[in-house]
Amino acid sequence: MTASISPSNGAGIAGKAHLGVVAILQLIMLGELALLIGSERWMHVFLVTGLIAALLAPIVLRRFRSMIIPSEIRITIVLFVFASLFLGEVRDYYERIWWWDLALHGSAGLLLGFLGFLVVYILNEDEKVDLHMRPSFVALFAFMFSVSSGGIWEIFEFAMDQLFGLNMQKPMLGDPSGLTDTMWDLIVNLIGAAIVSLAGWRYMSQEPKGYVDSWARRFIERNPQLFEPNKRRGDD
Repeated sequence: MTASISPSNGAGIAGKAHLGVVAILQLIMLGELALLIGSERWMHVFLVTGLIAALLAPIVLRRFRSMIIPSEIRITIVLFVFASLFLGEVRDYYERIWWWDLALHGSAGLLLGFLGFLVVYILNEDEKVDLHMRPSFVALFAFMFSVSSGGIWEIFEFAMDQLFGLNMQKPMLGDPSGLTDTMWDLIVNLIGAAIVSLAGWRYMSQEPKGYVDSWARRFIERNPQLFEPNKRRGDD
């Protein structure tokens, strides 16, 4: 099955790169899936099958989506999910590489902080939305959004370990409870959130605008339905 990308849906180098990255990762996971079935590792078979479906869904269901996300963001998300779930869980990179978990949690802090910043920045900059916030507040929102999301994820890991006997909280040497792993995850997540929030604050406070502004403009242009003025505002 092939997927075509029209200019309005973000055709170009980034769109083709997204499809190429997904295709390569799918081939890698299909090969791994065959090995997992042969060795009867059914939990990992279920996980890899779910990942394959999750990466294909945005392409297959493209025509049904009401929101168009820039290809660069989609590529970043795809690579992060592949590194965390496939390489981390299925290929045991969390066990084989001591810093893998910390690196991913730090990356998650950056990504979530950027996501929080981008959402508020788009709303703040668009003329159709009646919202005006100072750069310091936008940066604070991005920071709190990232830190809060990291905390919720740690609660999820704890719940999965307690309810289903998984090992999502990786015990460190001398601390079988996983508390040290949890605290380091939160710390690196906080550092990543602080870095991207500070960068966002400096970006909004200084000229000229650059790549982030380009992403925001493209997002608004491709999703005009999200920024239409509320015609019923003040009618009550």
